[in-house]
Amino acid sequence: QVQLVESGGGLVQAGGSLRLSCAASGTIFSINTMAWHRQAPGKQRELVATITRSGSTIYADSVKGRFAISRDNAKATTYLQMNSLKPEDTAVYYCKASPILGSDSWGQGTQVTVSS
Repeated sequence: QVQLVESGGGLVQAGGSLRLSCAASGTIFSINTMAWHRQAPGKQRELVATITRSGSTIYADSVKGRFAISRDNAKATTYLQMNSLKPEDTAVYYCKASPILGSDSWGQGTQVTVSS
């Protein structure tokens, strides 16, 4: 089992930046892909970015060029650097760990609020 704890959310003005962190514990050797998802009020949870163990990344079109996902395998921590934030980026951000075999693990989420 993998446990995930997100941190770094908060309130920021439009155009500002935040960096989210996701610390993993437990059977971290089993983790292949890490991802950030987000869910805004009244909307479905959506994928923001993913990163494989080797560092390959994928981004949602809505965040390309503004957000950057990275991971430090030695620290078992994944980051999401968010720049040029917009009010529509307001959501609860969730970290997800996908193992090579088995079920995904999710964190509890961290709130990001962008004021206009």
